[in-house]
Amino acid sequence: MSSPGVQLYVQDKYVVMDNGALQVTISNPGGIVTGIQYNGIDNLLAVENVEADRGYWDLVWNLAGSKGTKGKFDRIEATSLEVIVENEDQVELSFTRTWDQSLEGEVVPLNIDKRFVMLSNSSGFYTYAIFEHLREWPAFILDRFRVAFKLRKDKFHYMAMADNRQRYMALPDDRLPYRSQTLAYPEAVLLIDPLEPEFRGEVDDKYQYSCENKSNRVHGWICDDPPVGFWQITPSDEFRSAGPLKQNLTSHVGPTTLTVMHSVHYSGEDLLLKFGTNEPWKKVFGPIFIYLNSLSDPGDDPLSLWEDAKEQMRIEVESWPYTFPASEDFLQSDQRGNVSGRLLVKDRYVCNENIPANGAYVGLAPPGDVGSWQSEVKGYQFWTRTDEDGYFCINDIRTADYNLYAWVPGFIGDYRYDVIITPCEGYDTYMGDLVYEPPRDGPTLWEIGIPDRTAAEFYIPDPSPMFINKLYVNHPDRFRQYGLWERYADLYPDGDLVYTVGVSDYTKDWFFAQVTRKDDGNTYRGTTWQIKFKLDRAAKEAETYKLRLALATAHAAELQVRVNEDDANSPLFSSGQIGKDNTIARHGIHGLYRLYNVDIPGNLLLQGHNIISLIQPKATSPFQGIMYDYIRLEGPASSNAIKRP
Repeated sequence: MSSPGVQLYVQDKYVVMDNGALQVTISNPGGIVTGIQYNGIDNLLAVENVEADRGYWDLVWNLAGSKGTKGKFDRIEATSLEVIVENEDQVELSFTRTWDQSLEGEVVPLNIDKRFVMLSNSSGFYTYAIFEHLREWPAFILDRFRVAFKLRKDKFHYMAMADNRQRYMALPDDRLPYRSQTLAYPEAVLLIDPLEPEFRGEVDDKYQYSCENKSNRVHGWICDDPPVGFWQITPSDEFRSAGPLKQNLTSHVGPTTLTVMHSVHYSGEDLLLKFGTNEPWKKVFGPIFIYLNSLSDPGDDPLSLWEDAKEQMRIEVESWPYTFPASEDFLQSDQRGNVSGRLLVKDRYVCNENIPANGAYVGLAPPGDVGSWQSEVKGYQFWTRTDEDGYFCINDIRTADYNLYAWVPGFIGDYRYDVIITPCEGYDTYMGDLVYEPPRDGPTLWEIGIPDRTAAEFYIPDPSPMFINKLYVNHPDRFRQYGLWERYADLYPDGDLVYTVGVSDYTKDWFFAQVTRKDDGNTYRGTTWQIKFKLDRAAKEAETYKLRLALATAHAAELQVRVNEDDANSPLFSSGQIGKDNTIARHGIHGLYRLYNVDIPGNLLLQGHNIISLIQPKATSPFQGIMYDYIRLEGPASSNAIKRP
């Protein structure tokens, strides 16, 4: 049966969009979603919460010059409503909050336009927003902004975010102080007296459900009675900060589901949006789709709603960029351009010929330094992956100035095409063959790990039996278990890690994170890891060896390098203090990528046995440390290469 079309009901305090399949109630003029009626349930949202704490956009901001990543929380409430489109096929509403000087210091200096769209014959609704900062307005800092929906805790108990990351979840009441114990990181709790006994002894932590942008397309919740799914679908990452590898929160105990447009998680202060007083800025975030589904046959498995949600996600991705948004700031497909080409890798110590960059990440992001895309926060980014022959095509790019960036799994470093690219609307730009020459001075003498920007290939221990999340038992994402930093001292009680090239196996003998070691009481100390290796011949004094250190993440850490001289007054290399990624505490396997290239003079190396020491001396908490991506020692150009198999 066809839909009767979309109806709009404007009342004094509320506005209701109704397309026959669902009804969405929004506060007037605040623009807060207070109710969603669907499939016989009068309200899917958390009816026990105040209306402003159900479905909303929010942000955290601070005054210019403020330190750290904390700020003022703002659940964005608009001050005026305008009906942009109203017909039987579509309703689009605009809830705006306009900034002026009288609000200085009290409200973030942005014009904010929140949009809600309902289409006929659609089992859901869309939301997007336009943020604008005018040139003469005050400087400020943005920490995060997102869309949040809090669902009924008596209805939604099953969470799904991937085929292998879904489960029945604990209740929010289980996190209350008398039912749980707060652990070393405050978002993590041990469930000691949950309402459902099956969760007793488990850890609950929202960061265990983080997800990289590239994989964060659909997530949500399932209600068993009646069977209903509530899903957030994000069809494009073009408006998200920091590229495809940036990790953000998704769904977690609440039941809460989030679309994070921007955050500093797994990166720290490097990803704060800092605006100057003479810096105009305007950006569209979204649309995202809030999709609702139910079973056509009451006898079907409610978990099949996840399969349907994935299919709807594919439909939304294929429909991007959408044709329906009425804002002129959201560019349609015919207002965008395309860029294509081929990426090759030139590394003469691997192959004499250029190698097709199979599976490389290729993207357009605002102009910047090599690798700057991972900390770029204000513009749009457009990414794709190459095929096995290195060919790529990036479609539907907003017209602006960009650099083309890339990185290639299996090779260290970052590529940047130095010439500015400005895709034109309706035009295909073909770049031809692009050649990336990764950092390389000499042949590989030895290597540890795989250059893929994560520490996932290294040894990840089982968690303590006291701190289990059952989802991640025997799971590819075993690193998401709580408290793995404490397992290092358990496994190395009498001394730090020693790795012997040619004997040790990095999948078993290289702990995934170089963390601090807890002494008696609440004090910590740094750690020194040793790499032992042999040289068949004495190095010549004039020769230079190169140590490549690719880091997957760092937090309040320092990396020092010493060669055969543990007692030297100063290290051969020091990074200084680096990182605020907080990846160790938040159960990640990577944060911001860093690459250090250390020259080792030949007079420091010996024929026969040698030791390179990696020291991390910073030690005031259990969460400080480094995760390595890949380590390689290169010999002088005249020595024999040891090629990777």
